[in-house]
Amino acid sequence: MTKMRLATFIAGRYLFAKKSHNVINIISAISATGMAIGTAALIIILSVYNGFDSLIRSMLGSVEPDLLITPSTGKVFVPEGETYDWIYDQPEVKNMCGVLQEQVFINYDGQQGLAKAKGVDWIYEEETPLRDHIRDGEFKLHRGDVPMAAVGAGLAYSMGISPRFVSPIEIYFPSRTRKLSMSNPISSIEAIKVWPSSIFSVNNDVDAELMIIPIEKMRELLEYDDEVSAVEIRLAEGTDGKVLKNLQKEISERLGPDFKVKDRFQQNESLYKMMKYEKAAIYMILIFVIIIIAFNIFGSLSMLIIEKKFDIGTLRSMGAQESLIKRIFILEGWFISLAGLAAGLLVGTGFSLLQQHFGFIKMPGHFVVQAYPIILSWSDILLTVVGVAAIGYLIALLPVASYYRKEK
Repeated sequence: MTKMRLATFIAGRYLFAKKSHNVINIISAISATGMAIGTAALIIILSVYNGFDSLIRSMLGSVEPDLLITPSTGKVFVPEGETYDWIYDQPEVKNMCGVLQEQVFINYDGQQGLAKAKGVDWIYEEETPLRDHIRDGEFKLHRGDVPMAAVGAGLAYSMGISPRFVSPIEIYFPSRTRKLSMSNPISSIEAIKVWPSSIFSVNNDVDAELMIIPIEKMRELLEYDDEVSAVEIRLAEGTDGKVLKNLQKEISERLGPDFKVKDRFQQNESLYKMMKYEKAAIYMILIFVIIIIAFNIFGSLSMLIIEKKFDIGTLRSMGAQESLIKRIFILEGWFISLAGLAAGLLVGTGFSLLQQHFGFIKMPGHFVVQAYPIILSWSDILLTVVGVAAIGYLIALLPVASYYRKEK
């Protein structure tokens, strides 16, 4: 029998053997239970975070395309040439549409404010996933010859906009072609009218400022002919991330340095980075809680070493090296944490899978989903196992090192 197998065998016997002082068993059980609760909580909370993260990304995907082409300098450009024909012919490209976006001043029934007006073409109107987030009315930008608008819920609430009312939304923007007249300033302002058709809700930031209108009305307001401020490209559902990156690189090379081609992460880089940092912070906080729980192992293992002084002497008289004796008690302490880890993994993954597939815990109020979103990730399970196992092993080293230091 090798030293490792011998140490594992003796440590296992110590773990399950009845101790002379029952308090050692109680503290060991409390330690294992604490580690199990901490492990289960870590997996469940990370899985809930994954669920909300996926929900946010899905909702933002309704307004953010997979790829966005914008000019490197200036505000607008005309999307024409062989590159755009090539993009449209790619099998993974679902649709491609031009948009014209600008910050504007709006007036609705005496209420005034600022909004981000986004003019879109008929492809966007027909195929936008924003249609799935309509809270009131029907998503349409044309009713015959009448131009319509889809308005974010926050903006609609602050301005009193409703698709049930007949009042138009008046949109104003300074003229690009006429000089400001001090005697008649209003002559230097372009104005258009659109009628609200629907209210959508994606998230607070988007809802508070965005308004979707027909691109021809936006061009009329900004005095453009065929120009756009960006080209949005949406890919077929299930397109692999590697395919997306290759397509982004190819488009960028074909368009050259005069254009930027951004994926969804680059379009909203600060938000997605913040979401990653938040998850890392959650993991670190919960790991710190598990470290505090793991110090119970220090107490139970210290008491066990004191109780087994006679056994230590016996092992020494039989020729056991100090490294073997140390390994026995380190493994004993580690086994306590591993027992808790195994139980916590079973509970945490079981609960997460049940909630993921059956959604038995419901969301309060009128949220966009009925049940708490939860997604179990194997990378989170691996991080949890590595983190908790490492903590258990390091904590097990402390009482052994403390005992041998006192012996000297």
